[in-house]
Amino acid sequence: MKILVCDPVSPKGVARLQQRPEFEVVVLAQRLSEAELLPLVKDAVAMVVRSETKVTRKLIEAAPKLRVVGRAGVGVDNVDVEAATQHGVVVMNTPGGNTVSTAELSFAMLLSLARKVPQAHGSMAAGKWDRKQFQGTELAGKTLGVLGLGRIGSEVAKRAIAFGMRVLGYDPFLAEARAKALGIQLVGDLDDVYRDADFITVHLPVTDQTRGMLNAAAFAKMKPKVCLVNCARGEILVENDLLAALDSGKVAAAALDVYTAEPLPAEHPFRKHPAITLTPHLGASTREAQEKCGLEVAEVISGYLLTGEVRNAVNLPYLDAKTYEQVRPYLVLGEKLGRFLAQLAPPQVDRLHITFGGKAQDLPNIDPVTRAVLLGFLSCASVKDLNNVNVRSIASTLGLTVEEKRSNEPVTFNEWLHVQAFRNGDKVISAGGTFFGSPDNPRIVRVFSQPTEIVPFGVVLLLSNKDRPGMVGYLGTLLGRHKVNIASMSLSRDTAGGQALTVLNLDSVPPTEVMDEIQNDPDISNVKVVKL
Repeated sequence: MKILVCDPVSPKGVARLQQRPEFEVVVLAQRLSEAELLPLVKDAVAMVVRSETKVTRKLIEAAPKLRVVGRAGVGVDNVDVEAATQHGVVVMNTPGGNTVSTAELSFAMLLSLARKVPQAHGSMAAGKWDRKQFQGTELAGKTLGVLGLGRIGSEVAKRAIAFGMRVLGYDPFLAEARAKALGIQLVGDLDDVYRDADFITVHLPVTDQTRGMLNAAAFAKMKPKVCLVNCARGEILVENDLLAALDSGKVAAAALDVYTAEPLPAEHPFRKHPAITLTPHLGASTREAQEKCGLEVAEVISGYLLTGEVRNAVNLPYLDAKTYEQVRPYLVLGEKLGRFLAQLAPPQVDRLHITFGGKAQDLPNIDPVTRAVLLGFLSCASVKDLNNVNVRSIASTLGLTVEEKRSNEPVTFNEWLHVQAFRNGDKVISAGGTFFGSPDNPRIVRVFSQPTEIVPFGVVLLLSNKDRPGMVGYLGTLLGRHKVNIASMSLSRDTAGGQALTVLNLDSVPPTEVMDEIQNDPDISNVKVVKL
């Protein structure tokens, strides 16, 4: 089996592959263009890349024998994962290889900011001796705000605690018990971090919620003279807003390893700002990290090609055709239930309980469905490189436990999937789903034990209201006035004149003024917009 190593990878990793007599390992001496790679991939069973080589759809289509692409690193932006999935090619990465190296670089940045090491070195190199100008501060006794407490953020927190720092952590999907075990004070509001932290370090992926989150409004809420470290993703930071905050003195200093555009343009104002420490994306650039990634990519490729083991895959895991057809409808329903609950549940949910009832209890393999529920639930979190292969381990890292139960208790529906979310032992939200007519027609039919009928796609508006005449007309008129079309509506109540649950499938997200008016009605509460 021909394995094409396209980018420089640790020699130990290459040697690990070469030790297997089943493999023919071809190591390219230099990076090649797509056109140059096309004739080489025709008989390749596996490709090993880092970030340089682009594994495009054209390359994948030109490689009929290709079974796996191994990325020696975390991100797979340079691999067309959709094309790979369509052609039955597994894409695997090595998410654990750079954890320590990136955490240590982040902490080196903290120390550099505290003691002004780069600036002092520059002064000395220029022949000066100016001790007063570079008076620093101690980390001990200071407060560090860690935004994102996954693998890397947790490692940074451990080091900060060892230095005598108080650590505030922000991660809506980290359980309180896990935070306590790490010695971190978990906060539910970013403003708490901004108000109290002397230093802030970022360890979040780029999502719709995190893109540009460190902007002028965020800087305005921060403690005066705060110091900022970003070794995560450049897009999280609004660069011009950081420059303005530095010039005003609101932010005392910043240390950056990542940028919106890389390589950083030669004339970028960051390069000349005296309060910024810059490094050229060195997070994974240690001998140890490269060696770990090289060995890990060799192991995952060998395991897959020789035994069929799937590890660190970023696209769908393998299921035999018969099982897949039985499970497939529940994958959609499970993912929608998880996504639905994530947008209704409060922060720090620490347990999910999934019940398989009716015909669902007879599924030959419920693990893929559980993973689909978790994938939906955690897709709203700031989780990096989430997929249904690593979703269980990520849930464990966040302190989220999962319980599964096959139940033979009588249920109203032929197929029944029910998910309950708990925090500190208390149930905070639950939802159940089934199929109407066919497995391709899922519905959410219970929310907190109240009957409903929700089409789990698009925009859903939920609210609790007093059961009074005219409520339906009021909502319809209000939404219609703002050109928001109602696709379907479901109403249920506990008693006549009591409390009702109103659910509307909408064609678009209601504008802010509509939401404000609904929330100001004294007979309406718990107004939520869920995007499915």
